[in-house]
Amino acid sequence: MMNEQHFHISAPDEAAAAAARARWDSLAKPLGSLGLLEDAIVHLAALTGSTEVSLKPRTLLVFCADNGVVAQGVSQCGSEVTAAVAAALSQGRSTVCPMAQLADCRVQAVDIGMREPTPPGVMDCHILRGTSDITQGPAMTRAQCLSAIRTGAEIAKEQARTGVKLLAVGEMGIGNTTTASAVTAALLDLPAEAVTGRGAGLSDEGLLRKRRAIESALQVNAPDRSDPVDVLTKVGGLDLAAMCGAYLGAAEARLPVLIDGFVSAAAALCAVRLSPEASAAMLASHVSAEPAGRIVLEALGTRPLIDAGLRLGEGSGAVAAMPLLDMALAVYSGGDTFSARGIKPYTRLS
Repeated sequence: MMNEQHFHISAPDEAAAAAARARWDSLAKPLGSLGLLEDAIVHLAALTGSTEVSLKPRTLLVFCADNGVVAQGVSQCGSEVTAAVAAALSQGRSTVCPMAQLADCRVQAVDIGMREPTPPGVMDCHILRGTSDITQGPAMTRAQCLSAIRTGAEIAKEQARTGVKLLAVGEMGIGNTTTASAVTAALLDLPAEAVTGRGAGLSDEGLLRKRRAIESALQVNAPDRSDPVDVLTKVGGLDLAAMCGAYLGAAEARLPVLIDGFVSAAAALCAVRLSPEASAAMLASHVSAEPAGRIVLEALGTRPLIDAGLRLGEGSGAVAAMPLLDMALAVYSGGDTFSARGIKPYTRLS
């Protein structure tokens, strides 16, 4: 286990959660009728210790890194695309950017391990210039993995220090559905076939190469599933490690963080395996169309706000969930109560 770094994560505030639930129950509508949206606001109240929930300002962190396993033909394109998308993120031109503008969310791309030089406007925190091919040996050293985790944690905590109230964690890295699948297979003791999808659109032959690459990586490296740092070191990627750290840092700062898709969720699973208390800071935005998307969320014990077949990455699913949370908060903060309408309140039966 990761004894090299300890995170001080507070337990959820049950009194704040109960008060937030009571606020929901006082509103003039059927009890629990907004479902997971109500649960999300209660979750945030418990995390922050306050019934006065706030969702702005907010930031999407997109961790960008390259993966040596791309050499095995597990993707349609090469590592140069990672840098191109990172540059587009910094220029407000990538796919998630208009979504984020509508959701009033700042986008910050972070170079944690791209092969090419850091583009202007991208935060340069690279640990090394791309990982090694996991079919041939470990992706990185344990020291490099720990450095990426610490970097992600510090970035998240800095967001909290600057007043950010909601964080979203996304990624950009060609080949990272392969590393995420390898990490998931290792942590959950599942066969590669069960957790591996087509990523950005592989052919049948490409999918077979991807599965074989994952099987080879697991056999060559023999990651210890009781030690998430070992798993990340051997078959993961720098983006996964940094996202894992971001979840841990956010939890320590009591800053709520939205999980994006499959890769983001695999990193969240690593964080929870390292510090189970970190789950108190997490909300699942959506369930990815990747085969392991639902599997990982079930392992995390969380339910997604959106089920729409999304598989874009870049934090797009997390940003898509933000307006839903805004609407929930609008009702929670400003909705009519039973007493204001002179109506007898409903009684919670369980």
